[in-house]
Amino acid sequence: MKIKSVHARWIQIPIEQARQHTSDFGTLRTFDAAILRIETDDGVVGWGEGKNAAGSAGNYATLVRLLNEDFGPRIIGRDPADISFIWEDLYNGVRSQRAAMSGHAMPEMARRGLTVAAISAIDIALWDILGKSDGKPVWKLLGGRKADRMQAYASGGWASADKIGEQLQSYIDQGGFSAVKMRVGAMDSSPHVSALRVKAARKALGPEIELAVDAHGTYTVASARRFAHLVADCDLAWFEEPIIADDKAGIAEVRASISVPIATGESEATRFAFRDLAVRRAADIFQPDPAFCGGITEAMRIGTLASAFNLRLAPHLWAGAPCFFAGLHVCAASPASFIVEFSLGANPMIHDIVEETVEARDGMIEFPDKPGLGFTMSEAILEKYAIPI
Repeated sequence: MKIKSVHARWIQIPIEQARQHTSDFGTLRTFDAAILRIETDDGVVGWGEGKNAAGSAGNYATLVRLLNEDFGPRIIGRDPADISFIWEDLYNGVRSQRAAMSGHAMPEMARRGLTVAAISAIDIALWDILGKSDGKPVWKLLGGRKADRMQAYASGGWASADKIGEQLQSYIDQGGFSAVKMRVGAMDSSPHVSALRVKAARKALGPEIELAVDAHGTYTVASARRFAHLVADCDLAWFEEPIIADDKAGIAEVRASISVPIATGESEATRFAFRDLAVRRAADIFQPDPAFCGGITEAMRIGTLASAFNLRLAPHLWAGAPCFFAGLHVCAASPASFIVEFSLGANPMIHDIVEETVEARDGMIEFPDKPGLGFTMSEAILEKYAIPI
């Protein structure tokens, strides 16, 4: 079996006005992603996804061109089962053979960002192909699953203090969730305003519901500590991306000075970045995004790091179907995983492009049993919403 074709498209699906929300990203009117299709010479098709933008909207023209004009041609004719070696070849570039024989990475200069986003899309699609060709779900190829399903948390929460309780309760009512996450940070005028919203949410939900907050990296160290002090009595499950991901020393400083667990990693690429978080003692929960961190291969390596440092894994899954399903398989197979992110904002890229119904029941998400990633792509929908490049 050889790789015959690689084709990425920028998919942009409008979000109906009634379901649009406003955060520090502005008002999101579309859901965008680079969706990748890889086909083998015997007709097996694998689907992948790459991400390069904050939130769910952004310009994917460059990432799509990188996949179609650079990385895609490099893997034509390769055995799609050589997943780890293809990953390392693309990461190390012209020195890939020397790196392979030397036993350590010699990456290209542009080794993060768009480069790893493209590798992520390819990696996810190759795992999908391997599972389909073997007739097994990906989690079985990763070593098996630890359960049939896992707790999920409802991810959303942009409403004002007088409406946030109602908004979060609506999530709980939809899927029986016992854990929710809300947004704070730059979307509010000050840490004090964010704290008022969190206090209102806790009061409305009561003490039994797990409540996490996500600042999208928009606080400074000082304002993150101030916010944490203001909500010290709210028993938060975690404080996600309190400050910019580039300041790992600052994240470590925040973690050392507050009692709330720190979750971070959606903006990080490769195991090397997560190694630095672990060594600096900057996080309690790792949140790699499979469509940005390096795909399923790298997410599993990051999960191993989490386990080695006695940390936990909760992948960032505000994404399209290939990324979301990839995250499910990682959660199924990783000893460090404990919860699944399930977006309750408008997310047509999960629900509209696949034929299966994606839902939570009793606050739990079932792991797929079908071969590969476990979904059936609607190529007609992709064709409808593809942006010409």
